[in-house]
Amino acid sequence: MNTVGTIAVGAVFGLALAAPPGPMNAVIAEESVLRGWVAGARAGLGAATADVVFFLLAYAGVVSLIESAPRVQVLMIAAGGVLMCYFAIGAARGARASFRPTSGEDPMVTDGKGFRKALVLALTNPYQVLFWLTVGVGLLRPGDLDVLAPLPLVGDGLAGTLVVTTGSPALIVGFFLGVLGWVTLFPAGLVLAERRIEAFSPVVAVGSALVLAGFGVYFLVDAATTMLAW
Repeated sequence: MNTVGTIAVGAVFGLALAAPPGPMNAVIAEESVLRGWVAGARAGLGAATADVVFFLLAYAGVVSLIESAPRVQVLMIAAGGVLMCYFAIGAARGARASFRPTSGEDPMVTDGKGFRKALVLALTNPYQVLFWLTVGVGLLRPGDLDVLAPLPLVGDGLAGTLVVTTGSPALIVGFFLGVLGWVTLFPAGLVLAERRIEAFSPVVAVGSALVLAGFGVYFLVDAATTMLAW
């Protein structure tokens, strides 16, 4: 596969990682509909920055050390669960304010500190950590990688559909281009929809709060169950 083709595959891979619904997209959505495209893109860049950090740690071999330390992984899951529940409360408050935009501060202009929020959340997001412990490390090693096989639920059926040659700088460049494309275009689409549908903002904010709370509780239960098993 030539360089352009490898970059394109990497971009599709980055989009496949960034696009599925989850806690990071919930934060991006919340920031976008309540504070505008700049805030949403800023939150997306926070999440993307975490991927850069994980990439550098994987390149340095630090990520593999976490893989061999299950207790550290459980603590990270617990920390991620706590943060998600905390941010869910903030999202719920933002949703409440969006129903009453004329009372108090205007949620569209209040600084949501989305970059820092998304960065901290992404660094403790068990799904993101798991990706870099498995597929992310595989991106750096020369060989072949079945991109869709590790996906939950549908991975078995999609195995062999998208196999790429790993260890190529072009693949890494394409991957991060795909991530950056999503975290800038996704907020733009949300803002456009919010302008067309008056009720869109509070609905997205409520949905973001529910997604964050759901993932937060799930990770806390998972961490508690593992600790009790010790």
